[in-house]
Amino acid sequence: MKRIDAARLRAALVRPAGPYAELDVVASTGSTNADLREALVGGADDRTVLIAEEQTAGQGRRGRTWVSPSGSGLYCSVLLRPSIPLSGLGSLAPVAGLAVLDALRAVGVEAVLKWPNDVLAPLPSGEGYGKCAGILSEAAASDEQAVILGMGLNVKAQRDPVPPAPGGLPAVSLSELANGPVSRTAVALALLTALDERERRWRADGGDLGAGGLISEYLANCVTIGHEVKIMIAGAPSLVGEAVDLDPNGALIVRTAAGELRTIFAGDVVHLRPVAE
Repeated sequence: MKRIDAARLRAALVRPAGPYAELDVVASTGSTNADLREALVGGADDRTVLIAEEQTAGQGRRGRTWVSPSGSGLYCSVLLRPSIPLSGLGSLAPVAGLAVLDALRAVGVEAVLKWPNDVLAPLPSGEGYGKCAGILSEAAASDEQAVILGMGLNVKAQRDPVPPAPGGLPAVSLSELANGPVSRTAVALALLTALDERERRWRADGGDLGAGGLISEYLANCVTIGHEVKIMIAGAPSLVGEAVDLDPNGALIVRTAAGELRTIFAGDVVHLRPVAE
């Protein structure tokens, strides 16, 4: 198993040569997001990056576990301190999704987005889509506004079966999709380079996806739009309708059977018919 090359990443990405304040790669931790929440309290700088070879308590949305065995994936979190309106923080996950697509294309993998935080790719069998990456964006308590952005990518196929994502989507790895080995260092470099470019643009636009055209890019790559969906919201009845648009703050707009437009800020989305390739 080849480890992630921390020295190469620092040389390319950490100031003064690169855009990030600090970058560390650890052999094992509970959760990179949790570690950066602690680092935030200790005064860690904007654009601090933590990558783990393994997570023993990896986090997904709504308290789920992100399976994170050693050497199989890229488990990366970034601490950001953007000076934008609070209402704009929800649009960071779509921006990260676009950065993940950029990184996958850089290593020869084509993928699409599923709102709010999944990255999907056609299964090698040709039978539908699998989940190859996920995003977790969390506002964090601090003396100033901060966000912890977690990104998990399945790079190597795992020996043990991985529980399917909401909606029954199986996990798929980049090595399976690329029909050969994929360097986790190369993926990390491509991902953090793309995130720098897209997050910088997002920050300049005050978190408004529509201001600089990011919303158009997201819609063009999101298979949820135009789909009949069921949205499961914690503590509320499920909502069924057609996903028709994204608002500038990253919320999904759904048209119900009665023609009512509903704005959904968070929830698990199940596509009610297979995603066409």
